Amino acid sequence: MFVEATTSVVNLSPCFALKSGYYKNPSSRVSVKCTKTAADSSLEKSADSVKVQGVSLNKRVGSLNDVERKEILGSNVIDDKSRWKEEKLEPLWDDGYGTQSVKDYLDLAKDIIKPDGGPPRWFCPVVADGNESPLPNSPVLLFLPGIDGLGLGLILHHKSLKKVFEVRCLHIPVQDRTPFEDLMTFVEDTLRFEHDLFPNRPIYLVGDSFGGCLALAVAARNPTIDLVVIVSNPSTSFDRSQLQLMFSVLEVMPSTLHVTIPYILSFVMGNPIKMAMVTVEASPTPNVGKVADNLTMLLPRLSGLSDIIPRSTLLWKLKLLKSSVAYTNSRLHDVKAEVLVLASGKDNMFPSSIEAQRLSKTLQNSKICYFKDNGHALLLEDGINLLTILKQSLKYRRTCKHDVVRDYLPPSMSEYKNALAGHMWFQFATSPVMFSTLEDGRIVRGLSGIPDEGPVLLVGYHMLMGLELAPLIIEFLREKNVIVRGLAHPELFTSNSINEFLKISYVDLMKVFGALPVTPTNLFKLLSTKSFVLLYPGGAREALHRKGEQYKLFWPDKQEFVRMAAKSRATIIPFGTIGEDDITELVLDNEDMMKIPILNNQIKKANEEAINVRAGMDGEVGNQNLFFPVCIPKVPGRFYYLFGKPITTKGKEKMLKDRENAKELYMEIKSEVEKSMTYLIKKREEDPYRRVVNRLVNQPLLTPVHQVPTFEP
Repeated sequence: MFVEATTSVVNLSPCFALKSGYYKNPSSRVSVKCTKTAADSSLEKSADSVKVQGVSLNKRVGSLNDVERKEILGSNVIDDKSRWKEEKLEPLWDDGYGTQSVKDYLDLAKDIIKPDGGPPRWFCPVVADGNESPLPNSPVLLFLPGIDGLGLGLILHHKSLKKVFEVRCLHIPVQDRTPFEDLMTFVEDTLRFEHDLFPNRPIYLVGDSFGGCLALAVAARNPTIDLVVIVSNPSTSFDRSQLQLMFSVLEVMPSTLHVTIPYILSFVMGNPIKMAMVTVEASPTPNVGKVADNLTMLLPRLSGLSDIIPRSTLLWKLKLLKSSVAYTNSRLHDVKAEVLVLASGKDNMFPSSIEAQRLSKTLQNSKICYFKDNGHALLLEDGINLLTILKQSLKYRRTCKHDVVRDYLPPSMSEYKNALAGHMWFQFATSPVMFSTLEDGRIVRGLSGIPDEGPVLLVGYHMLMGLELAPLIIEFLREKNVIVRGLAHPELFTSNSINEFLKISYVDLMKVFGALPVTPTNLFKLLSTKSFVLLYPGGAREALHRKGEQYKLFWPDKQEFVRMAAKSRATIIPFGTIGEDDITELVLDNEDMMKIPILNNQIKKANEEAINVRAGMDGEVGNQNLFFPVCIPKVPGRFYYLFGKPITTKGKEKMLKDRENAKELYMEIKSEVEKSMTYLIKKREEDPYRRVVNRLVNQPLLTPVHQVPTFEP
């Protein structure tokens, strides 16, 4: 099949495809007409004969140069505004993670590796549900493969990425011998074409292994284009890898022994157990039986690697690696793009963790995500969701500058399930109970007193170290299917050292579930977009309080959030939460630590470098030292939340412009928060299930926390 472009399209290289037809999208970059050849017909025939989970290869892989998202629209026109309403991602959307695995990669490879005599080309993966249209104004993502060259390295991530990117994958045929310089030219021609069409949108380059080396080389040659480069265990450390020895051995190895190479490579390239766990449901206790079954299906397919990388191709790829590494390493200082380095701690092919540190020192704008338990084929292993990583690193954007409100993507169902699995024991130990207040003043269990639509501003007490956050966010998602966007201290979004390894952590999880820096601008943007917003006026001073200060508010005198809420006609809901004294005891607070010379110096230095959001404020409200308190756990009690009666600001805009009126409402909100905590402290004494022992004795172990009984409000 060949591509015939319209007059608005630059000359594109020939390609083959598994689908045909005429596709035109009003908001798309090009119109592409695909015409079949006899070879294409036979290829489509073989594609239909290969099915994975009941879906033919034809439908799964799609056009191998389908350079635009496909909508068969005829004469219908869909404007961006309508598309946004139809396609906006909702909380707990299906990202498809866990439905594909390495088994699918190997099965699809059998047909893609069939020789066709064609050159390297782009293809656009087609997901099984047929939804081909990403969000409006989505950036292009170009995937550059490893030494296999297939372009299927993102197979676990296709469905999620295609929701928010226009995804193109580079396919390098097995028998192709295009030199590195020509591959660079091929990629950067596409890069420049895309940039000329939409110069204000970023272009994403995702490179795996050899592809990472290629991505960095292309970025070095195009410093004026807005690029976001993600490299996964890049081959830039080839000269220090075990492949150097393999290259020497292969040259003298008899061809009869080459059949052993795929099995050796498979265990060098990745962790087979983690690959087998991809389709296993997230849980604190993995399903061993399911993992064993997946391994049983996976291992026999590894022999197919000898067809993907035959001896002659492997020798060529190793030579290609050698030349690419020499070229790229000599030009790293020219890379101006944002670079995210994904490094595995158990990479048996390259010293990736050490190489990541070297790259971070050389590259001008880079971050590292470190995965200590993963192997070389990181993007094919369990627990690695590329879109989640981009969200955690705040790397997803649709314009030249990242916007924490407009560019935010809500958590998917797989991210929600992973969060539940990761916090299951904490949820069980604290068994959170939530109450809300109806319009008539009645207190009821659950969140029925909370409005269903925003803008809503939740204003409350910040428990020690923000322990109340995860249960609150999870329950709003479970019961109301809304994401509560928390305004957090800006220091959580900064990194003081370019060499710091950004490990997957609680802070990363907060970003995925909506946390953003607390600023007046961000609050206004959120309320303007009718979001649910979580604000703690007490801030870090409240969350890092001293001994004996639990349930004490440290709110500043400024009442600006009230005036801003009124301007957006938001509903304000004061709330109180208690329970920190039932699960932990504060042993060393700020005063204690400042008496220890070594800790004193470290805390002072850290706070001198940190962002102070309360600079200029007097008294305890301004005494906002950042430190890590030392606590010891208790036999768990229970968390309680009470959301007060909604306070409507609609119709009060003029009245609340007056500072005195705004201050009066501010003090009313503060008083409601204190009353809520007083109420909960008294009523929890009536809860027969307050202690974890009572819950264990009287309730089935797997009872959902929202169904565990409590006191009558």
